[in-house]
Amino acid sequence: MSGIKSLFKQTFIYGLATVLPRMLTFLLTPLYTEVMAVGVYGKVSIIFSWFAIFNVILAYGMETAFFRFFNKEDQKDKVIGTAALSIIFTSLAIVILAFLFKSQIAEVTDIQSKHISFVIWILLLDALVIIPFAWLRAKAKPVKYAIIKIVNVAINIGLNLFFFLVLSGLAKHNDFFKTLYKPDFEINYVLIANVVASAVTLLLMLSFYTKIKYVFDTKLWQQMLRYALPVLIAGLAYATIETFNRILLDSSLSTAENPENEVGMFSACYKLALFMTLFATAFRLGIEPYFFSHAKSKNPQKNYARILEYFVVFGSGILLTVVVFSDILKTIIIRDEDFWEAMWIVPIILIASFCLGIYHNLSVWYKITDRTKFGAYISIVGAIITLVLNILLIPIMSYKGSAIATLAAYGSMVLMSYYFGRKYYPIPYNLKKIGIYLLVSIASSVVYFYQFRANYVIGISLLVVFLGIVYFSEKDELKLILKNK
Repeated sequence: MSGIKSLFKQTFIYGLATVLPRMLTFLLTPLYTEVMAVGVYGKVSIIFSWFAIFNVILAYGMETAFFRFFNKEDQKDKVIGTAALSIIFTSLAIVILAFLFKSQIAEVTDIQSKHISFVIWILLLDALVIIPFAWLRAKAKPVKYAIIKIVNVAINIGLNLFFFLVLSGLAKHNDFFKTLYKPDFEINYVLIANVVASAVTLLLMLSFYTKIKYVFDTKLWQQMLRYALPVLIAGLAYATIETFNRILLDSSLSTAENPENEVGMFSACYKLALFMTLFATAFRLGIEPYFFSHAKSKNPQKNYARILEYFVVFGSGILLTVVVFSDILKTIIIRDEDFWEAMWIVPIILIASFCLGIYHNLSVWYKITDRTKFGAYISIVGAIITLVLNILLIPIMSYKGSAIATLAAYGSMVLMSYYFGRKYYPIPYNLKKIGIYLLVSIASSVVYFYQFRANYVIGISLLVVFLGIVYFSEKDELKLILKNK
């Protein structure tokens, strides 16, 4: 029980590190949807979709490999030095190549050449803090981790607010600010804010590079690469599932007159699923070190099973709450009614994000048994499902097809991970209890949103019924946790 409580304490702080900054970025969504046209917001979304893919390439699974070998090897300095040097060398090499082939990259990604340089610098700066942040998590320093993450986002938001709300007014009265202000420069302002925030983050993490021992062990590096390669493939597949729909919506698949508008609406309404994504991400940040550090403890499977139950309980509550109050949330987060047309996707994307969180919990079996290739296989299948369904459904259903494809991909990954996990590392999940929570929350969400939307008497009643089911099912567990406080 003490291990579980320790996990929740770390997850709470990592939650602050993830949720609080992302909640602050909610300020940017109403800002962007108010000052940008739908199509311009769509272009920004496409750039950040490519960011997700390139970030995975520059990390190439080394973060997860670092955790595995940091907890496995006795000579931890050797693991730290090897991982850090590996990321430094590969990042510099990739960035040099990116600058040499900048025009070709612009053509392939459909990102304007004037934006590519900013993108490259952001990718480099973010890559250089991958191992320092992983080190903070491995050393159980979530407070420092949280502070640096929050500083990063605070700078990003502050600069966005300055560029979009303050600079134009200052330019009218001051020649210096007049030289800085340029109309129709929105995308550049977004990227400049990201460059500055990433640079400050690296400066705050420089102490890591001054403290570590620069030891590079070739044999260890090869072992880490073998472990990391499937993680890289899985990461690319995940990035494809999560972001490639925007790229495909903007492609010749779309029958819309202005496909960038479709991307803009889809991306804005997708933000409402961020509540689930934040919870799942915070939970993953807390459990990943826990999985590895407790792998050799007595009967770890029992705790792993209990962790998934907790995740499903909280995730189900978040799903139903966000769906019930989605029409209130949209007026706060998405200011311009031109974006609201895509609200149809909200329950679908929330359930998809919930499935992804469940998959991350289930993935413990292949990570601690060094069968990361299964993570790659499962993610590749998910990516193929995403691509095929997007190609088939976008011409017929536009962004609705993309939402359905995302749910189908993550749902299939959950089923595959559970199936293989039972074979290679059985964990005694309470399927009956988990199934009831999932059935009640998902069915209530779908029925409410598509049949009784904005009828808050029905919506709140469904939420109360669900919370009642949770209370009567978990009251003994709650008493046990409080008794051991």
